[in-house]
Amino acid sequence: MFAQADAGLEHDPRRGVGTDLLGDFVQATGRAEGIFHVRRRSQRRGYDVGLAESAVLIKSKQLTGNGYDNSTRCRLESERETLFIHLFQIFFHVSNKTYRVGIVGATGAVGQELISLLGSRNFPLAELRLLASARSVGRLMDVGGKKVTVREATPEAFEGLDIALFAAEGAIAKALAPEAVKRGCLVLDKSSAYRMYADVPLVLPEINLEATRKHKGIIASPNCSTSVALMGLYPLHKAFGLKRVIFATYQSVSGTGADAIDELEAQVQAYAKGQPLIHKVYPYQIAFNLIPQVDSFGADGYTGEESKMREESRKIMGLPALKVSATCVRVPVVRAHSVAVNAEFEMPVDIAAARAAIAAFAGATLVDDIANKIYPTPLDFSRQVKCGVGRIRLDTALDNGLSFWVSGDNLWKGAALNSIQIAEAMIREGISLRAS
Repeated sequence: MFAQADAGLEHDPRRGVGTDLLGDFVQATGRAEGIFHVRRRSQRRGYDVGLAESAVLIKSKQLTGNGYDNSTRCRLESERETLFIHLFQIFFHVSNKTYRVGIVGATGAVGQELISLLGSRNFPLAELRLLASARSVGRLMDVGGKKVTVREATPEAFEGLDIALFAAEGAIAKALAPEAVKRGCLVLDKSSAYRMYADVPLVLPEINLEATRKHKGIIASPNCSTSVALMGLYPLHKAFGLKRVIFATYQSVSGTGADAIDELEAQVQAYAKGQPLIHKVYPYQIAFNLIPQVDSFGADGYTGEESKMREESRKIMGLPALKVSATCVRVPVVRAHSVAVNAEFEMPVDIAAARAAIAAFAGATLVDDIANKIYPTPLDFSRQVKCGVGRIRLDTALDNGLSFWVSGDNLWKGAALNSIQIAEAMIREGISLRAS
């Protein structure tokens, strides 16, 4: 495997040579994200798959002394699974290992997103096994231009797999996840079935990847609203020390499923034609309306979704006594959730420092220019890897408080993407997929 890039030493290596080399490296390998580290700063290209790296910049005079000049071209050379960029003493290790992956619930909305994302992110697949209920057996699904037959999700279907991505309801996860683990398979589950189990890591890899090192075979992904909200909240917690938080969510109908999308579209069309608006999925009409209920109500008056946000936020951030209140609302948006967040911190807050913390965080994009009416919206952050954070301002009701707004794709970061990112990060960091 070879790639070449110009070493234009007259440019800042963090933005010129390093980025050019890294871009060509990613193109040459076709399957990895490069993280080019120089003086503790980094440029990222491609996707998070199995790449470890270190870099030490040689001084320009050393390069000149060794006969290199501005027109030098550098060769990336693959030897024993290690790429050496000799000019800059940068050592990239790229594993050539591939993985046998199964998707449980492959025919559903999240399952189809998993199929698409595994392909677009060049996940190192040896096999992709599509599993679903008996009624979907024999269905042909497109995987990278090839037709793959859906198999029934049974205990025996996990034989030989390395990773099982569960995109099914909690009852299915409860029944089949232990069977997958018995067969040596790592389960990455998007349902709520195992999230609050003490021995099951609940993971957003940007926040608590280290929790995966002690997994027992099952790793859970958080609720979609929690995932989106914490992409804005966690970096501010790291900066100022979180004391309490209030969430108000604006959740798209795709979080309910395909039937909800169809119902919203049918109601809009019926309204345009002057026909009655029929609702079956939700207790009220969703078109041109808001429904302040996501999940069923508990004895305390909070819905299941609201309770999940409270308990999951505490577990992921390692703040078991964190004061959390949430109000979750379904809105007539097809895709991507948004969350209004009011947070109080232990330390005095600063808007510039808050923006800097968001901008530096791996899971967030700072979108905050109110003078030009620039802020995140669900449309802008549908099918986006990162979540958008904006409307950052001092909270006038809380001491040391900040108010802000987050938008993110509930089917990506809120479900399919997060599971894949966990697998990618574990591979990259050399964390065993086998139960500890």
